[in-house]
Amino acid sequence: MRYEGNIFRPPSEAYSLLVQVTVGCAHNKCTFCSMYKDKKFHIRKLEDVLEDLEWARAHYQRIERIFLCDGDALCLANSKLLPILERIRQLFPECERVTVYGRATDALKKTDEELRELYEAGITMVYMGAESGSEKVLADINKGETRQQIIDGVKKVEASGMKASVTFISGLAGRAGWEEHAIETGKMLSEMSPSYAALLTLMVDPSVPIAEEIASGRMELLTPEEVIAETLLMLKNTEVTKKCVFRSNHASNYLSLKGNLPEDKEAMMDLLREAMDNHDMLKDERFRAL
Repeated sequence: MRYEGNIFRPPSEAYSLLVQVTVGCAHNKCTFCSMYKDKKFHIRKLEDVLEDLEWARAHYQRIERIFLCDGDALCLANSKLLPILERIRQLFPECERVTVYGRATDALKKTDEELRELYEAGITMVYMGAESGSEKVLADINKGETRQQIIDGVKKVEASGMKASVTFISGLAGRAGWEEHAIETGKMLSEMSPSYAALLTLMVDPSVPIAEEIASGRMELLTPEEVIAETLLMLKNTEVTKKCVFRSNHASNYLSLKGNLPEDKEAMMDLLREAMDNHDMLKDERFRAL
C-alpha cells in the first residue's frame, strides 16, 4: 500500500485495510488538531487507488473491513467514490463494511439520493467530529460548521441507512466555558441521536493554535477531576430517543466509560460520581495518549 504523510484512523478501525483516497483534510483549520498539518489537501488519482486495492487483494487472504482515508473522504463526489466502492465489492466479496471520515457539511452537500447510493454501494458508517454542542466553542476552535449544520448532517447520514459515529472532546472549552460545553453537548447528542457517540479528552500538541491560547493564559485547562465533572454534566443533559452506543475509552480519557444510551446512563453517571470521590480511579497523565 502507498501512503502520503501520516495516516490516521478511528480506534475501531484497528484491523481494517486503510486505503487513502484523499490526502489531508479539506478544512484543516481546527485550532486543536495537528493531524493533517504535514499535508496539502488533494484527491488521489483514481487509478492509484484502484492499484492499491489490487495490491491488497494480491497480498491479503481475507479483508473484512476497509477504511477510506484521509480526513474527510466523504467530500468526494459520488462519481469518484462509486468506482472505488464498486472495485472493493468486486475484489473483496468477504468485506463486511466500508467506512469513512466525513464532515457534516460534506453530508449536507449531497442529496438524500446520493447518500443512499453510497450506502447501497457499501459505505456503512461515517465518522464525524462534532467536538462540541456549543456554538461559541465551535466558533472558537474554527470548526467551520455551525451547531445546526452538525446536527442536520448527522441526521441526514442516519436517514440514508448509514450509521453516524460522532466524536466530542472533553475539556475543549477550558475552565471558563466547561459548563456551557457540557450542557450544550448533551443537548446536541440528544437532538442528533446518532448510532454511536464517543468522548475523547483534549490533549494539546505544542504546534497547534490552541496551545498558544493556553500558554498566554487565555485558556485554562481542566484538571482530571474537572473533566469528570464536565462529563457528568454532559450525561445529565443527554436524553436520546433511540439506542446510542456510547464510549469514553480512548487513550486520552482519564476514565473509561462503556454503555448504551439511554439504558446505561445512570450506571455511567454513578461511575463518574465514584471517580470524583476516588481519584485513584483516574488514569495517570503519563499513560494518556492521542
